[in-house]
Amino acid sequence: MLEGRRIVLVEDDEIMGASLLQRLTLEGADVQWHKGIARALPAIRTTRKPIDAVICDIRLPDGTGEELYDTLTRTGHPPPFLFITGQGGIEQAVRLIRSGAADYITKPFEIGAFLKRLATVMRPRADEEMPPETGITAAARAVDRQVAEAAARDDALLIRGASGLGKLRLARRLHDLSDRKAAPLVVCNALRDRVGFEDLQSALRQVGEGTLVVIAIGQLESAAQDALMAALSAPRFRLVATMGVPTAEDSALRADLMALLLSHEIVVPPLADRPDDAVWLAARLFPGFNARRAAPLTGLAATAEAAIRAHDWPGNGRELRARLMRAVEAAEGELVLTSDLFPERAANAAMRSLAEVRDAAERAQIVAALDRTGGQVGEAARLLRVSRTTLWEKMQKLGL
Repeated sequence: MLEGRRIVLVEDDEIMGASLLQRLTLEGADVQWHKGIARALPAIRTTRKPIDAVICDIRLPDGTGEELYDTLTRTGHPPPFLFITGQGGIEQAVRLIRSGAADYITKPFEIGAFLKRLATVMRPRADEEMPPETGITAAARAVDRQVAEAAARDDALLIRGASGLGKLRLARRLHDLSDRKAAPLVVCNALRDRVGFEDLQSALRQVGEGTLVVIAIGQLESAAQDALMAALSAPRFRLVATMGVPTAEDSALRADLMALLLSHEIVVPPLADRPDDAVWLAARLFPGFNARRAAPLTGLAATAEAAIRAHDWPGNGRELRARLMRAVEAAEGELVLTSDLFPERAANAAMRSLAEVRDAAERAQIVAALDRTGGQVGEAARLLRVSRTTLWEKMQKLGL
C-alpha cells in the first residue's frame, strides 16, 4: 500500500511515534521520525527527493504543527499534511484544512482507518515518476507537476519568476505536453522588442490553434494588450505569459488581463532557495561543456559543489550556466575548482566579512544548544539567553 513512499512523521509521544513508525515501515514506506519542529523543518524543506506526506501531531514540545505548516507555506508548497489531534484540537485542525492542509484524524484512531486516510491525502505516484525538469527539490518538483497539470487545460496561464529561471523553457515544455503540440508555438518577446498592435496581430495569425507565449507581458504596448484581450474573448489559441517578480510591470498591464492570468499562475522559486537544485543543474550542464574540451575533465570538486550550494545566485540558472561554462574552459587540473567558478573571490580569500564570521559563530552555538537539549527550542533559547521567538527567527535565517 505504501511501498516506496517517503513520509515524515512529526510526533513527540514515544509510544505513538514508535507504533506509527513500525506500521508504516511494515507497509513499505520510507519514514523519517522527528520529535519536534526544529528537526522536522529542515528535513521537509531541504529534502533531496519529494516527500509524499507529512504526518504531524498538532501539539509539539517546541511549538505547534500549525506553526510548522505556516512556516513552510511562506517559502513554498508543503507536502500533503495529515494532522493528528485530540478532541480539543479539532477547531485548530479545521482551520488548518482551510489553510491548505490535506486532512486530520482525531485520537484515538484505528490503524486501518488511519492508513486509508493517509493513502487519500498522498499525491499520485505518477508525480514521483515524472523526470525532473526544473530540479530535484520538492519546490522544483511542484513546478514540474504544475506545468504537467496545466498542459491538460486550455486556460490562459502566467509563469512568474525572476530572470534566469527558464520561464520560456517551461512554456515550451507545457506546449510539448499538451494536445496543441502539433500546432505552432509562437513567441512574442516584449522584453527584447517593442510589441505593438500589428506585431500581435501577426503573431495571432501565425499561432492558429497553437500556443502563444508572450514574454514580459506587462511590457506589451497598450494597443497590443487591447488586441490580445479581444482575441481572448473567443480564443482558438492557448496563451502562456511570463512576468518577473511583482514590480511596476504588474501595474502596466490591463487590470482584466492581469486578473485573467492570476487565476492560473505558476511561480518559479529563485535558485537561492533551492541550493540542491543548483548542484543538480551544474551536474546536468557539465557533460555538454566538458565535451567541448580537448582534454576532458573528471568532474566538479566537492568543494566546488559546496560553493555552488552556498552561493545566492542572483542571476539564477543563467548565471550558473555562464559561470560553469567559463569554469570548464578555464580549469587547469582534472576537476573544476571553486576558484574556477568564482575567480573574483581570490582577491578577498584572506579575509571573511564580519557578517560571515557572526553567522558562522551563531550557527555553531545554536546547533550545539539544540544538540544538548535534544532539539527543544524553548530549552535551547534558555541556554543561549534569548527569547524563543528570537531563536526561532535566527534558525530561519540560518537555515536550521
